[in-house]
Amino acid sequence: MADAKVFHAGTKANEKGEIVTAGGRVLCVTALGNTIGEAQAKALELCQKVTFDGVQYRKDIGYRAIAREMLD
Repeated sequence: MADAKVFHAGTKANEKGEIVTAGGRVLCVTALGNTIGEAQAKALELCQKVTFDGVQYRKDIGYRAIAREMLD
């Protein structure tokens, strides 16, 4: 996905070379957009492509900034 990145923290490669979780907070997803809302949508779309047992991610990141953006 253009203008988006996944930063690994608690990950490692297994014996097959696959990226697996190593515990704790394992990833940070960031994205750029023309608006904060667009960047948030891209980041959430990328989050949904990351799958592993017990995956959790926040869906509220940026909501205050998006609310301010909508008032401008």
